[in-house]
Amino acid sequence: MRTFESLSEKEMLALAISLEEEDERIYADFAEGLRRDFPASATVFDGMREEESGHRRRLIELYQKKFGEHIPLIRRNDVKGFVDRKPVWLAQPLNLKDIREQASVMEVETRRYYEKVSARTEDASIRQLLDDLAQEEREHEHRADALEQQNLTFDAIFHEDQANRRLFVLQIVQPGLAGLMDGSVSTLAPVFAAATATRNAHDAFLVGMAASIGAGISMGFAEALSDDGNLTGRGHPWLRGSICGLMTMLGGVGHTLPFLISGFQLAMTIAIVVVIIELGIISWIRYRYMDTPPVAATLQVMLGGILVFATGLLIGSS
Repeated sequence: MRTFESLSEKEMLALAISLEEEDERIYADFAEGLRRDFPASATVFDGMREEESGHRRRLIELYQKKFGEHIPLIRRNDVKGFVDRKPVWLAQPLNLKDIREQASVMEVETRRYYEKVSARTEDASIRQLLDDLAQEEREHEHRADALEQQNLTFDAIFHEDQANRRLFVLQIVQPGLAGLMDGSVSTLAPVFAAATATRNAHDAFLVGMAASIGAGISMGFAEALSDDGNLTGRGHPWLRGSICGLMTMLGGVGHTLPFLISGFQLAMTIAIVVVIIELGIISWIRYRYMDTPPVAATLQVMLGGILVFATGLLIGSS
């Protein structure tokens, strides 16, 4: 990699053109990726893309006057000191918060580069243009605010918030809830069957940990392999699988840990209390994120939990 100090004026100007071209294409990717779920924000990034396109044209015109037609290919990753950007524009669906933060970093980095180049160059016309562009990059934040005020109306913001919430539910809440329900409910029968049959807290603990970890691995792989998220918009499969698997294991481990207590009756009592709390949390999540009426959510979850719990007790006592 080259150091910034080793670049000539020609190379610094070529790198500036490359920066503007890259930023322009990234903003275009942002706009395209947001257009379906966040059309108003897509319009904002369309406007910012046009701004970067104008900067690139002015830089090319000056370069042609100073150095001719050939522009050497110099990119940010060829020069030390640039921020290693996470390619959030490659992830689908796009996260609105992440890309707005990325856009802010891009503007600051480009502005600082122009200021450093302007301080080094001895050519008056190059310094004038770079000073102008640095000022315009500084004003891009205000330009972005103006574009947002123009395009992000109250209705647009409301619809985008709703879309953001739907994506959050699809990518995080649904796999997490599926795992928590499976871990909390499906492990009830083996844990309490073992506890009732052996009357030994340690044996119940071992059964519960085996059931919880096994269910977590199984549910994690099942969720990750169910679809790749490209058509459903459910996000990266391995992220969903990890969330689902961890929540499945957590749901089972919760009412297994009390059996670390040596006293069987005390461990059994605390485990039952933990089960009630787990089912209450699941009911609240269904009400909060899945738009299930609170009474219906509670009855559905509690009924399923009671049936599985009773199954474990009957099998264990038989």
